Amino acid sequence: MHYNQIIKAEFVERPNRFIAKVIVDGEVVTSHVRNTGRCRELLVPGCTVYLEDFAGRMGTRKLRYSLIAVEKGSLLINMDSQAPNKVCEEALAGGLIKIPGIGKLTTIRREVTHGDSRYDFYLEDYAGKKAFVEVKGVTLENQGVCAFPDAPTERGLKHIEGLIKARGEGYLAAVVFIVQMSDMKYMVPNDETHPAFGEALRRAEDAGVEVLAYECEETPCSLEVEKQLEVRCGF
Repeated sequence: MHYNQIIKAEFVERPNRFIAKVIVDGEVVTSHVRNTGRCRELLVPGCTVYLEDFAGRMGTRKLRYSLIAVEKGSLLINMDSQAPNKVCEEALAGGLIKIPGIGKLTTIRREVTHGDSRYDFYLEDYAGKKAFVEVKGVTLENQGVCAFPDAPTERGLKHIEGLIKARGEGYLAAVVFIVQMSDMKYMVPNDETHPAFGEALRRAEDAGVEVLAYECEETPCSLEVEKQLEVRCGF
């Protein structure tokens, strides 16, 4: 996926989870933040961020800028929470992401409800095999190891439990972690932050749910799936 009119800015503060104060051309302005997570390890005063500038195409927007990426040392991390689903859909359609057990796809449907959960994707292939896929964006990194989640996620836990049920009903099922950065060693569940999620992920894997991670190639103005990344669910 690609962004338009990207500019560099300096992060100042985040008054609430929806907005940030940033410096653009020496002036402090307010930017929308496309990630309602904590992101405390990313958005630190003085860091370099990248904004999408909507000048000339505001529509119903109230704020001219949206914060989409941040520099963390030598890493560039896309933190747009809307991006993982978009790049996953592109990669599924292009064959860069393949769900084990599913052949060439005939159907990619977004936001499909099954049971008491709504999943990011429902897939079908030419052989009639069906799968539910849940996508999670990953922005947390420590010494080249990325982890999910960066904060407790009851919604994410519910999705994992739902995928286990769907697998038991005969559907194929997968959770796909889109790592919004590159050059990672591997990915792990963040048991320290949310042990119940890590435990559920391990039960899901044991139940036949595919646990997949894909690293992205990113620039300030683009994000695309690059390659599969190892997931280490065990302790």
